Amino acid sequence: MVDRKGGPVTLRSIADQLGLHVSTVSRVLNGRDGDGVRAASGDTATRIRRLAAELGYRPDPHGRGLRTGRSELVGVLVPRLSDLVLAMIYEGIDEAAGELGLTTITANTLDDEQVRRQRTRMLLARRVDGLIFGDARLDSGFLDELAADGVRFVLVNRRADGHPSVTPDDRLGGRLAAEHLLGLGHTRVAVIGGEPFASTAVDRTAGFVEYYREHGAGDPVVLRSPFDTAGGRAAAEQALRRPDPPTAIFAVNDFAAIGALGAARDHGLQAGADIAIMGYNDTPLAAELPIPLTSVAVPMHEIGRRALELLTRSLAGEEVRSQRLAPTLVARASTGAG
Repeated sequence: MVDRKGGPVTLRSIADQLGLHVSTVSRVLNGRDGDGVRAASGDTATRIRRLAAELGYRPDPHGRGLRTGRSELVGVLVPRLSDLVLAMIYEGIDEAAGELGLTTITANTLDDEQVRRQRTRMLLARRVDGLIFGDARLDSGFLDELAADGVRFVLVNRRADGHPSVTPDDRLGGRLAAEHLLGLGHTRVAVIGGEPFASTAVDRTAGFVEYYREHGAGDPVVLRSPFDTAGGRAAAEQALRRPDPPTAIFAVNDFAAIGALGAARDHGLQAGADIAIMGYNDTPLAAELPIPLTSVAVPMHEIGRRALELLTRSLAGEEVRSQRLAPTLVARASTGAG
């Protein structure tokens, strides 16, 4: 990045070329929204921005941080980035951050309360401007403490009462799954309901059970398990060993559903023919399985982008509210729909 004289592009070099004071150029290029208008006339501000773009000027984030008191860093905490859902949400967060000149720092918490506290304090020690939690628990005690300390944060994918979040409408998603399976005639169903500390598990299960009760179809069997394939397989094994095994299984995420597919195969059952199995999130692999998986689709990338936008609005002093994005059902062969 050099100016027309071969030197580095700086605020000073731009000011010299335009015959302006360097402070005017600084307020236009590095000020907050609206500062450029106050610092210079519209025509002057346009000239400054045009030349800066032509020369490829980029603000120095360290210098800007010293002036604004901001680090331009956002901390993101997730259970595991190896989780495809969280990885896709993080891509949306990081993409939106980059567009705003922000840098994200990610930490895995393993869904462990002590690790969560340690990693949060580590990020705060790095002077992040705000935090995005992808591992929130319904027991929001730790989050309550952070809010009381004045820490700005937003939750993503999971919710906790009293704190701003961007999530799918998971109760609606559970109802969509129930509507699909009940519409296919399944009254003996099992739900692989995930971990009870996560809103994703609680809300998706509640929506499903609620729909069956409302339509007089009885109470589904609910089995709790980790959110991975091993947990899904173990829960499905337990369901399939019952005296009255289910004719359909709904798992609250795709990975648990894949585990259920393996358990069904081990019992000599073919998904979509002998038993219906469906998941949640519609990860890219769902459509590519040997028996494509019916799943409830959520806009993971968009959820990430909106979480970052919500956090930046909070950092700007706005009062923000939680957002719920509508899921859709994608029917495939695993429930006999393909």
